[in-house]
Amino acid sequence: MSIYNQNPEDVLKTLDTSLEGLSHEEVKKRQDQYGLNLMNQSKPKSPFIIFLEQYKDLLVIVLICAALISAISGEYVSTAVILVVITINAILGTVQTLKARKSLESLQKLSTPHVKVLRGGQVEEISSDQLTIGDIVCVEAGDVIEGDGRILEAANLQINESALTGESLPQEKSVAALQGEKPLADQTNMVFSSGLVTNGTGKYVVNAIAMDTQIGHIATMIENASERKTPLQKSLDEFSVKLTISICVICAIILCINVVFAHEDLLDALLIAVALAVAAIPEALGSIVTIVLSISTQKMVKENAIIKQLNAVESLGCVSIICSDKTGTLTQNKMKVMDVFANQVAFAPEALDASDHCHDVLLKECLLCNNAIYREDSKIGDPTEIALLELFDNYGKKDDDYVVETERLYEIPFDSTRKMMSINSKFHLYTKGAVDELLKRCTQILIHDQKRPLTKEDKEKILLKNEEYAKKGLRVLGFAYKNMEPRELDYSDEKELCFVGMVAQMDPPREESKDAVEKCRIAGIKPIMITGDHAITAQSIAQQIGIFKEGDICLEGAQLEKMDDEELDQVLPKVSVYARVAPEHKIRIVKAWQKRKEIVAMTGDGVNDAPALKQSDIGVAMGITGTEVSKDAASMILMDDNFSTIVKAVITGRNVYANIKNAITYLLSGNFSAILAVVFTSILFLPTPFTAVHLLFINLITDSLPAIAIGMEKGTDDILRQKPRKSDDSILNRKTMLKIGSEGLIIFVFVMAAYYLGLQSSASLASTMAFATLCLSRLLHGFSSRSDLPLFKLSVNIYSCLAFVIGAGLLMLILLVPGLHGLFTIAQDLTLSDVGIIVLCALGSFICIQIIRVIKMKISD
Repeated sequence: MSIYNQNPEDVLKTLDTSLEGLSHEEVKKRQDQYGLNLMNQSKPKSPFIIFLEQYKDLLVIVLICAALISAISGEYVSTAVILVVITINAILGTVQTLKARKSLESLQKLSTPHVKVLRGGQVEEISSDQLTIGDIVCVEAGDVIEGDGRILEAANLQINESALTGESLPQEKSVAALQGEKPLADQTNMVFSSGLVTNGTGKYVVNAIAMDTQIGHIATMIENASERKTPLQKSLDEFSVKLTISICVICAIILCINVVFAHEDLLDALLIAVALAVAAIPEALGSIVTIVLSISTQKMVKENAIIKQLNAVESLGCVSIICSDKTGTLTQNKMKVMDVFANQVAFAPEALDASDHCHDVLLKECLLCNNAIYREDSKIGDPTEIALLELFDNYGKKDDDYVVETERLYEIPFDSTRKMMSINSKFHLYTKGAVDELLKRCTQILIHDQKRPLTKEDKEKILLKNEEYAKKGLRVLGFAYKNMEPRELDYSDEKELCFVGMVAQMDPPREESKDAVEKCRIAGIKPIMITGDHAITAQSIAQQIGIFKEGDICLEGAQLEKMDDEELDQVLPKVSVYARVAPEHKIRIVKAWQKRKEIVAMTGDGVNDAPALKQSDIGVAMGITGTEVSKDAASMILMDDNFSTIVKAVITGRNVYANIKNAITYLLSGNFSAILAVVFTSILFLPTPFTAVHLLFINLITDSLPAIAIGMEKGTDDILRQKPRKSDDSILNRKTMLKIGSEGLIIFVFVMAAYYLGLQSSASLASTMAFATLCLSRLLHGFSSRSDLPLFKLSVNIYSCLAFVIGAGLLMLILLVPGLHGLFTIAQDLTLSDVGIIVLCALGSFICIQIIRVIKMKISD
């Protein structure tokens, strides 16, 4: 039997405590037995361990081996350069990893620093970590619940548990035992850590602390939820393995040719193979990806999105499913009067006119039958009652005589049995409550300024309208009154009332939500609402903003629990709304979509969202209404809580991926041309076209600068119309590989042309001209690699221009300044006409690639 099924007396016996609380001696024993009320802390990895883990990448391991061989061969400059590059990459990776989330620490921050308990019959204020099992806690409006517990006393006690249950409205609490099993949201005689008392007073006995609370269970799920690699990480890992194997095979072949057939010295042949490996491996790739993602995160901050993990930018670009919480994410997280029914007519609140007596009485009741506090600087209380005060503030009378007339004298509080509350003023009794219950006590109806008997037809019309409101997911309150002298009230006074009207409220959608949902659909993204709220309310909101379409399914948590994974998979594509769900349901939904190879984003703001935020490919937390737990579990935080900000982030993410892919294509096509040149000359037993210093210069200058510039290319909103790519799509698909191969081959042909012309004079000149042509060709190729379109179709990228100017300037410096010839092994017999040939060959490769782009564009048109 669960604790909520027991009577208060039995609960006290079970927990071995009393209404006077525990003695101080007993508190000490229980703290020794159960520990303090603190969340567990996982020990983080040290920065040094994180730093070492950066060297696990296959490409990095190959480069380390290359550095060792260079050192053995006496090429200490090459060794130093290689080690410096991979160390910088490791430092960058360590810095990003050290920004790890602190979910469990944030869970502690949700707790109030002090709590009022009864110990030895005396009320004491203690630090929240000193709370233990069996403590009797006293609460009032404004308090945050500490520990989970069973309610012992409740006077109009209402608690907002939206952070745990997803319910936007406070839960009315009671003392009575419940029958049968109840989901968390329906355990009305229980309180849970992080709940906010919005009304009334009460006492509860603590039955769970620390990791045994509902928040503690969530913390455990956060620990167990697995970290997932982004699609780009997966693709780059796959690419690294393939590239490493290919390079090792090619280098081994070159080594054999040089030793067996060319009869070169083993160490010299090994040095050539190592130089080729260094040339082929884009060691700047890791740094380039990190730099591009870092720049993108700075851009997204200006668009109200904080990216906590760099790779989340790229993940956003291929999101195909967005699982969004309703309350505070798609909606405004506050109640608003949507419709009014008075004089037997329904109308918008803007049509209220206080000069109409019926309207005036209705507005007066909104003010009087209310326990909320409404000021410009603060609004405290039940959101439903705050909405009624807003209605009065907008349309009610506010003169001095009216204030005197509306003075509250006595009150019968609301309770769940009667489903109404009453107050009396100087001349009247005013009652507010559930429409069906209220009508049972009404004998008259107010139409404008006249009372008349309430007929059967009147009741049917009112109940029909009430049902219509309910189907739309609106919360409806009825109002009635009668003439009465001021005196203390009892339940018998709530009869022979005159029905005044109804007010229908809801937590309305954000104005921008509908447009954001439409953009998601254009982008090929399926938006899904996941909420703890009722199905009718959830489905109504989802229909208004376009998430729920004809033929879709609204699935409740109880139905979800009865389904096995196969049954869920069958209905999954049709379900666009999940209602009355628990935290574990959210994780199951995310995993079900991930099983289908979809990239899932989960948005949320409550404590209950944290595990799913971590399990999803990218967790998106709300910055304003979000709890610290959800923010720390997420990869991205929306500073404006605006769902449409996610769409902007998707556009940025897709552009980032396109830029990174273009940068990789640029790097590999250039490296491929260098590999072809080395392989070609080795097979024909010709002099090596590049020295180790040449290859290092190419890697440091022509690899990094243009690639970074490509990564900073401005994106366009048109990319939103592309469908999300699948998580298993390789970054090097057939089309990309064909592009790399063809463009690398074109550059290779012109490099070999320059090499051949130089070889007519000397091997040294041939090497110099091949090196310089490759450098300049790659710098020009940086312009071509910005897009698949011809250059004249693109806007100016100032960064690409700077990369070219810097790279070409440095190249010309080492070619034309004799003092640098020895350091960079430049041929002494290099002439200005040779430099002219280098420029023409480089331009030749650039022009050929641009002509191919124009032809492809014409064919596609």
